[in-house]
Amino acid sequence: MAGATGPKRQDTRKFFENLSGAGKCIAVLTSGGDAQGMNGAVRAVVRMGIYVGAKVYFIHEGYQGMVDGGDYIKEATWESVSSVLQVGGTVIGSARCKEFRSHEGRLKAAHNLVQRGITYLCVIGGDGSLTGANLFREEWSGLLNELIEQGLIDEEAARSHSQLHIVGMVGSIDNDFCGTDMTIGTDSALHRIIEVVDAIMTTAQSHQRTFVLEVMGRHCGYLALVSALACGADWVFIPEMPPEDGWEDNMCQKLSENRADKKRLNIIIVAEGAIDCHNKAITPDYIKDLVVSHLGFDTRVTILGHVQRGGTPSAFDRILASRMGVEAVLALLEASTDTPACVVSLVGNQAVRLPLMECVQMTQEVQKAMDEKKFDEAVRLRGRSFENNLSTYRLLASQTARSDLQNSSFNVAVMNVGAPAAGMNAAVRSAVRVGITEGHKMFAVNDGFEGFYKGQIKEIKWGDVGGWTGQGGSLLGTKRTLPAKHLDEIAEQMRIHNITALLVIGGFEAFESLLELYEARANYKEFCIPMCILPATISNNVPGTDHSLGADTSLNAIVETCDRIKQSASGTKRRVFIIETMGGYCGYLATVGGLAAGADTVYIYEEPFDIRDLQANVEHLTQKMKTSIQRGLVLRNENCNENFTTDFIYQLYSEEGRGVFDCRKNILGHMQQGGAPSPFDRNFGTKVAAKAIQWITQTLKESYKEGRVFTNSEDTACLLGMRRRAMVFQPVAQLREETDFVHRIPKEQWWLKLRPLMKILAKYKTSYDVSDAGQLEHVTRVRPKENDASAAI
Repeated sequence: MAGATGPKRQDTRKFFENLSGAGKCIAVLTSGGDAQGMNGAVRAVVRMGIYVGAKVYFIHEGYQGMVDGGDYIKEATWESVSSVLQVGGTVIGSARCKEFRSHEGRLKAAHNLVQRGITYLCVIGGDGSLTGANLFREEWSGLLNELIEQGLIDEEAARSHSQLHIVGMVGSIDNDFCGTDMTIGTDSALHRIIEVVDAIMTTAQSHQRTFVLEVMGRHCGYLALVSALACGADWVFIPEMPPEDGWEDNMCQKLSENRADKKRLNIIIVAEGAIDCHNKAITPDYIKDLVVSHLGFDTRVTILGHVQRGGTPSAFDRILASRMGVEAVLALLEASTDTPACVVSLVGNQAVRLPLMECVQMTQEVQKAMDEKKFDEAVRLRGRSFENNLSTYRLLASQTARSDLQNSSFNVAVMNVGAPAAGMNAAVRSAVRVGITEGHKMFAVNDGFEGFYKGQIKEIKWGDVGGWTGQGGSLLGTKRTLPAKHLDEIAEQMRIHNITALLVIGGFEAFESLLELYEARANYKEFCIPMCILPATISNNVPGTDHSLGADTSLNAIVETCDRIKQSASGTKRRVFIIETMGGYCGYLATVGGLAAGADTVYIYEEPFDIRDLQANVEHLTQKMKTSIQRGLVLRNENCNENFTTDFIYQLYSEEGRGVFDCRKNILGHMQQGGAPSPFDRNFGTKVAAKAIQWITQTLKESYKEGRVFTNSEDTACLLGMRRRAMVFQPVAQLREETDFVHRIPKEQWWLKLRPLMKILAKYKTSYDVSDAGQLEHVTRVRPKENDASAAI
């Protein structure tokens, strides 16, 4: 993707009640290679389509089904997409279709659509599928004329079906489509890869082996690059970054240095399309033979193959697919004769619509640039997300602990504060290594501010953080203690160790701590140094950011458990599960987990409810359970209401549902906080920590005067957060205004906009504000300003 620019939106909220689908027929198909999450997109299109009053059709087996017609094109019902959210692949089938490439094939397809009154098409597939759809749309009026000539349709039918509207969603595990940060299926494929790498690491560790892993990506190295970042691989080969001549010796030297550093294993990741600078393929077997002949290391090859396409979709892919599916229906309803076919996509955390052919052309330009060996150009065209990943990888791979670097006079301390969150260790590793690369001396503080004032501070070296990316929890140790009561001791420790900058990785307590240190600057010159927080908490309740480190891992734990809990009731009669999630007063985990698990109702503190609401929810669920639906899922945030407890809600549903369904309750507890970090959190942690250290280096240079570091301006005590499309450094002093300190949540939270979406998908009538829906934008190639760099992973 190259950055998308769009019109400034007016601050007038509009609701989609005036967008009616009555009398319209929408068809949905999946085409090309399958990807996990396609079912979530199909489900969202079907339910949103039915919700707005349109008729929705499945086209089974992709374009082949459109050409063959008959039973391949069937009307969808609300129930027909029940329980598909957690299923991998595509339940309506996908096929590569030669016939649709011919004019006769498209003529048959047009006839089949007109017979059923379908003039709105939602295509979920890769760039080939979307290009085919666009060609079909361009030929539409010509095809109708031919059908009239052949006597297959009359003029009236041609007139009432004169326009074909198309919206695309990109389903591809390779993430090779320009215009979107993440395609549906990419995150799930990364989950499969990381599961395998984590498993291989334990056996490689035991035997001191080197493993060469081949991952998918014939033309795009995204999966290889991100999985290398996420597992701390020793070397990666991708089509966009062919190694220079002599790479064989360089690689072997690095591998043997790592072994000499007491590292017991090596991991090398190869994309299936990897090449050298002479366009010669680099194969896993070639690398294996090289390592064996040069170094004599015990080396094994693992080719992941179709494992990467399989399995259940991750939480991220389910949410992405659900958001995109609803957005696609809105785009179809708003389409007019002069709007081009568009794709709905995600840039940062923002839904956008982009002209389909602009994206396809840009995607084809990437391949052209690679064929012409213009690799830097290809990386730039791939977009900001890919570029950021590559620059972070280069930063971390630029050296092992090099002793020849001039030591700067700067000592940078890194610490964790608050409850543990997955991804903290990846962030610490990245911060330490980038800091060393930048010439700083890095110090680790154990056990948060408690450890700080007790003097548990020691220098941390390159090799000390090896293997940290995949570890859950906090290896540095973390406590909730705030600094205010121990400012004298903390200032004393800063003097002793000559700390000139501070990076705090943690949750709401980390934010409060930095505020306290910032406010104490007037009395303590030791705190007049650059300070930065990286938000890391499963609750995602820190102001100034849309995403906190650890929340994605926690969502996956919730979704996985909900899937298992639902599965536990298969074969029994109708059953409803009441599930309690963590999050303090913040309803993020419950809401977004509910959207990803297909919940019927979610109770949160931010949206007050009373007994009438509870009664309406029970009645709604009872009506649903009288149809063919077998399972109900109700999520409750732990602090949503002090009187309507989990037990109360469980007893209410049990009593009111008597004779229709029975109930079970589960409190998920600390399993939401544990586990190995998800690929998203490993990668996000690695990238934001690298960015934070670069900011610290810059700020140190600016505030170094007369032999010492001194700065007391508010823009040197910052929080690095993701805001819609950009990663932004925001002064903590300014964020104070945006915070509800009593309930420890931001006053405004973006994810509340997802609640109507969740209700619609659960068959509730609700108001859905579409003023935040994507506007049609254009794919641009303007170089983004530094602070506008999209941080979508």
